[in-house]
Amino acid sequence: MKYKAIIFDMDGTIVDTEQIWTKATNDLLAKRGVAYCEDFKKEHDKKIVGLSLHKSCQILKDIANLDDDVEQLIHEMKTLTDAKYEEDIKFIEGFTEFHSIAQQYGLKNALATNAIDSTVAITKRKLNLEKYFGEHIYNISHVNNVCKPDPALYLHAASQLKIDPIECIAIEDSPTGVKAARGAGMFCIGINTAKKPEQLEESNKIINRYCELDLQELLHPKK
Repeated sequence: MKYKAIIFDMDGTIVDTEQIWTKATNDLLAKRGVAYCEDFKKEHDKKIVGLSLHKSCQILKDIANLDDDVEQLIHEMKTLTDAKYEEDIKFIEGFTEFHSIAQQYGLKNALATNAIDSTVAITKRKLNLEKYFGEHIYNISHVNNVCKPDPALYLHAASQLKIDPIECIAIEDSPTGVKAARGAGMFCIGINTAKKPEQLEESNKIINRYCELDLQELLHPKK
């Protein structure tokens, strides 16, 4: 199989956002007198990794037994995270170098993320995402808000690239993202930025950092 494109997830895959979401969640809960202790964090993080903002806020409401309406939680979390994206957003170590290598192999690139419009807009502006993906930056708004683990977002990105999904590599950091990519028929590489490899066990290949991924070997395997 000769792959023709790489489609990247965003949060946790190309941008480092774990501390942003941790701080925002802590701030939201602290206002309600709920301690974001280690046991709570483990349960919460395991359930929400890779999910959309709406689903993650519903889970947060259930775990913390909050009285707030989910829509209020979404609005507040959006406000908190937008501010923190403005201050702290940065690329995952090794992404820009890896992207440059992928370009040398002539691979097309796209972004496919469960993130909402405002999050994508801030990230585009702060990190100049168009430099890396051009017009091929897709989020749930492009697929009627259908979120991963549904494969719709990956199928849409492949369609826009005009490449068969089986000729695409997907790079993901979450089990929901891996399921979406595999459901679309793509070769999925799980990048273990969260240091939880068990969440990526359905990937075709797991790496800890971009420098471990040998595109020469992947694109032109020895017979």
